[in-house]
Amino acid sequence: MSPRSASVNEELRRRSRQRLLQATVELVDERGYEATTLGDIADRAGSARGLVSYYFPGKRQLLQSAVHRLMHLTLEAALVREPRTDDGRELLARAIDAVLGLAADHPMLLRTHMAGILQADGFVQCPEQQRLAALLRDTLERYGSRDVDTDYPLLRALLMGAVFAVLLPGVPMPHARLRAELFQRYGLDWELGVPPGGLPPGGAPGHMPDQSSKRP
Repeated sequence: MSPRSASVNEELRRRSRQRLLQATVELVDERGYEATTLGDIADRAGSARGLVSYYFPGKRQLLQSAVHRLMHLTLEAALVREPRTDDGRELLARAIDAVLGLAADHPMLLRTHMAGILQADGFVQCPEQQRLAALLRDTLERYGSRDVDTDYPLLRALLMGAVFAVLLPGVPMPHARLRAELFQRYGLDWELGVPPGGLPPGGAPGHMPDQSSKRP
């Protein structure tokens, strides 16, 4: 049997890494971070235990990459769903709703992720995070940003702050209130994206107050 080509080996490694990332999301969502071991993740992924250490320096880094992959895939699906659009305002609304929706749908996973970012190891710069950043930067460009290098970190900070507020134990901020604040910040209509049921907090549906001076 002839040896596999470099491209085939690379594809096998890519799939193996993705299985580990998917298994991490599933298990931490089901059991929590402390109750999930690297062995559990390898078993769920159908991989050898040594592959986890080969791809990732530790469980915390693995989790961050896994969550960034989930965010990247969720955001990408939201941006390209039907009806397809090139409207930058609609795309930004979809991006905001996708991120807020993840916090609502996966509270344990996202809470663990945020806690990890605040620890000493900080923010992991991984391929999954880079793909997520590229999507958000492209969305800002389509929205009309004239300085993406400045506006992207701000959008990232606002989204992270909103996720933190949704997940804060005991005193979570309402999803709709946070969405309204973000939409007002970027001058987006409430009806764009995937609006939650009901009216905007404190008002009727329609265009949010003019925030053109605050746009990127």
